[in-house]
Amino acid sequence: MEQFLTEDFLLSNETARELYHGYAENLPIIDFHCHIDPRGIADDVRYANIARLLLGKGHFGDHYKWRLMRADGVDEDKITGGAPDFDRFFAFAAALSKAPGNPVFHWTHLELKRFFGYNGVLNSDTAREVWELCNEKLKTLSVREIINKSNVELIATTDDPTDSLSSHKKISDDPGCRVKVVPSWRPDKAVNLEKKGYASYIALLSETSGTDICSFDSLLKALLSRLDYFEAHGCRASDHGLDFVPYAGAASADLDDVFNRARAGVYLTPDEITGFKFQILRLLAGEYKKRGWVMQLHFGALRNTNTKMYTELGPDTGFDCIGNPADIEAVARFLDALDADGSLPRTILYSVNSCDNSKLVSLTGCFQGRGVAGKLQHGSAWWFNDTRSGIVDQLTTLAEGGLLGNFVGMLTDSRSFLSYTRHEYFRRILCDLIGRWVENGEYPRDIASLGKLVSDVSYYNSKRYFNY
Repeated sequence: MEQFLTEDFLLSNETARELYHGYAENLPIIDFHCHIDPRGIADDVRYANIARLLLGKGHFGDHYKWRLMRADGVDEDKITGGAPDFDRFFAFAAALSKAPGNPVFHWTHLELKRFFGYNGVLNSDTAREVWELCNEKLKTLSVREIINKSNVELIATTDDPTDSLSSHKKISDDPGCRVKVVPSWRPDKAVNLEKKGYASYIALLSETSGTDICSFDSLLKALLSRLDYFEAHGCRASDHGLDFVPYAGAASADLDDVFNRARAGVYLTPDEITGFKFQILRLLAGEYKKRGWVMQLHFGALRNTNTKMYTELGPDTGFDCIGNPADIEAVARFLDALDADGSLPRTILYSVNSCDNSKLVSLTGCFQGRGVAGKLQHGSAWWFNDTRSGIVDQLTTLAEGGLLGNFVGMLTDSRSFLSYTRHEYFRRILCDLIGRWVENGEYPRDIASLGKLVSDVSYYNSKRYFNY
């Protein structure tokens, strides 16, 4: 069989090849948003076999790959259950051969090539060969070595305000660790007062912060204490997973009353929920602005759609889907309220619904300027959109409605230590798209200028934007 992944993979024209190999290929990676467990880096973990590294184990792993296996009718025992690891790997290999056009096919083969030197195609016929090859290399390949092979400069994890950040401290204190690992602030559990377990979470936050949380003001005091703690550990960004972007124009209900009723499990009206979330996010955004942090807002997902599987496995196991388009007026009013009182930080907007792309690009243009290039960002193609066509669509929409050269680029948003090849995937697609514009006569063939743009989008913009 002819070699699949050549060095010019996805680079369909000469300009693309010159831009990628000359400017993007060897740049470091700043992975400014991911869901990997920092303990793996702190302990420099070695994996027992390729199935545990590639697919995960138990309820923590790469749910992109899990969904592909489920689509092939694979029993859940071979996905998140206790089946033998080779059986799990074989089931994935068999499903992968049915996945042309799926980014998982590309990602997997990039992972096998870059980290294990495998140049063939993974399928049911080659599964045993790949299993043995990878497992032999894993005897000497640790998590930090995987990260070093990927030329990763910085990783920003996603962390709850109650997290001790002990793994981050262990990493920063270890002179043998080359990658910088910083936390990102994810206060969803403190914001989502309507969710089950809110009272238990507030009790944990109270204990962690040393604050008696009995009112809205004391909740905010506890969060500010933890913000200080996160900042001292290198945090420079928040991240919010939102069911919707809240905006409440009228005076909010008594926030103490709403907060205490939520802790008691008493029913709250939609307006009360929206008003509470708006006020707490507004105050937090002001803190981000004062601290020079970036605020990231993720929305548009319909989560936990399969009640049976949610009950069995919990959240973030591959049973979410694309939700309705965003209420763009609410997003606009939310940003405007922050801007009006001087509390709008540098902000990245991500929607998992690609129908929002043009709306969000146009909206970011309403809050730009004031000495910050690209202050408001339309975030990279996220989740179900980080396919080749989804990335091209996001880049094209951004280029047509904004300034592509100020874009902060790609992130992994992943739970897998192998997923840094997604930055390579993005950079190849970026260079190919620009190359096609040049070859079609839509942009001058100014390689030096375009090379700088590609370098900025691939690396330098995110380094400047997050101040890492």
